[in-house]
Amino acid sequence: MFCVCVCLSLFFMLAAETRLSSDLLFNYRVAKRLIIIMGKSCKVVVCGLAAVGKTAVLEQLLYANHIAGSEPMETLEDIYIGSIETDRGTREQVRFYDTRGLRDGLEFPRHYFSFADGFVLVYSIDSKESFKRMEALKKDIDRFRDKKEVTIVVLGNKLDMQEQRSVDSEVAQHWAKTEKVRLWEVSVADRRTLIEPFVHLASKMTQPQSKSSFPLSRNKNKGSGSVDS
Repeated sequence: MFCVCVCLSLFFMLAAETRLSSDLLFNYRVAKRLIIIMGKSCKVVVCGLAAVGKTAVLEQLLYANHIAGSEPMETLEDIYIGSIETDRGTREQVRFYDTRGLRDGLEFPRHYFSFADGFVLVYSIDSKESFKRMEALKKDIDRFRDKKEVTIVVLGNKLDMQEQRSVDSEVAQHWAKTEKVRLWEVSVADRRTLIEPFVHLASKMTQPQSKSSFPLSRNKNKGSGSVDS
């Protein structure tokens, strides 16, 4: 059973002052205050071509409130906070940076490359252009992070639009294998398809370091909500 519970006590504490909307979208200022209260968390950047469904994926995953057929709205930057149960049974707090959809002539801001613990690269199976842009983003991550290890998950969204498919599934999986990343085809219409990729993401980002002769102490962090795998 997979469920997400947003920390209501913190929400009501801040709602009056910040006038948060009922859909629980956190602006940057509010997110920073929540981070101070809650402590350390993993930072995940969600990126891709405009209109591939990045925001819809997060909305459906975290709040199960995506409305099918709703008109997409342009995102500048929204921050979502949740807690995901890993495949080890631990709970990890994750901050998702929902970035602006890329268009012609718009480059991805480089500052995201330096601080992220993980990336979710999203394309749409009915758009070859979105797949090519996703490939370019992967190359940018490799270049600007100088091959430093980072967890990357790729989502081929709009699986429910098979009749309009233009990105071959086998081709996409072959690319993912070559790039040594995990790729899932998902549909916002079926929330169950979103679970495994994000559990994998949280599990990989927080994987315990191998034992050494100089063991490091680890602090246990509590998240703002709960996600059961």
